[in-house]
Amino acid sequence: MPEPFKNLLNPAAVRQAALHLQRHAPAFDPRRFEQLAVKGLQALEMKARAMHIADVLEATLPPDFDAAATLIEASLAPVLNDQCSAEAGLAGWILWPVGEFVARRGLAQPRRALATLHALTQRFTAEWAIRPFIEAHPQLCFDTLAKWATDPSPHVRRLVSEGSRPRLPWGLRLKRLVEDPSPTLPLLLALQDDPSEYVRRSVANHLNDIAKDHPDLVARWVERHLPGASDQRRALLRHASRTLIKSGHPPTLQAWGLAETLRGEATLKISPRRLALGETLNLQVTICSTALHTQRLVLDYKIHHVKANGATTPKVFKGWSLALGANERRALQKTHSLRPITTRRYHAGRHVIDLQVNGKTVARTAFELKT
Repeated sequence: MPEPFKNLLNPAAVRQAALHLQRHAPAFDPRRFEQLAVKGLQALEMKARAMHIADVLEATLPPDFDAAATLIEASLAPVLNDQCSAEAGLAGWILWPVGEFVARRGLAQPRRALATLHALTQRFTAEWAIRPFIEAHPQLCFDTLAKWATDPSPHVRRLVSEGSRPRLPWGLRLKRLVEDPSPTLPLLLALQDDPSEYVRRSVANHLNDIAKDHPDLVARWVERHLPGASDQRRALLRHASRTLIKSGHPPTLQAWGLAETLRGEATLKISPRRLALGETLNLQVTICSTALHTQRLVLDYKIHHVKANGATTPKVFKGWSLALGANERRALQKTHSLRPITTRRYHAGRHVIDLQVNGKTVARTAFELKT
């Protein structure tokens, strides 16, 4: 069984961080820091561990923010060929609580704090820490992010996109950007063809965030930037469109040439019809063309999960992308696991499955889940 993700913030990481901080500040008390940070740590989940260690940093680092920021920067691991080692200095997951400390204590000195986040993100990420600054000091932050969009470090360039995502997981929701994402669009445009796939992936996820609240904006973005696009940009735009394609958003499907209704027939069969939690569902799709030309098709399936109150909530899962030839018949298979996961709670009952072709439901069946 894999090690729980939360254990990346563990007593050994705390002890190592204490030694790095003491090395550059003899007055820093590593024993007190370690005792406070380890107390109750094992009982906490991942984000709670980061917040707890940040509390301890507030209690043990110098009260003057500039002095504390200078100590943090001095304690960071050196970056060599875009790599760094936690043994040589602060690096990796322990920098999540360090970034949280900067976000809490540095809001009154945003320029100084942003300089620290610029250094920190090259050893881990500052995507969560920068968000309170975007909320409190938007003009300064967007001016800074515009400069960082051309930074030599791909980690800094990624922060420009990732840190300003409206709905970043585990991060503060930037409500003003949820309502109006226009301040980030020039940044995304500057990074859309970035040489780093790491950066481009963030741009795609950022656009996908925007699509949840402004689908037509992202559809227009795809329509404008897809013609003549490189393979790299096409991949970015495709990933940015994933939610809209699965939901059958007509302008997005039109931009990708997927607006055509299936000319032909499709069937969906599943087995078994009754499953227990943890078992696997087998899906068998047969699709037949009656067209005299090749059809570009995206097939997804939507499961209507039963909730505790008996109502259902739909979730679309990726299926197949294919070019179906004239009068061609194609058989497709896929398995779907119903094992428990942390992001979804299963409830017993009848679960309906829809087969979607280019966003339109063409077949439906159901299975009974026993929990």
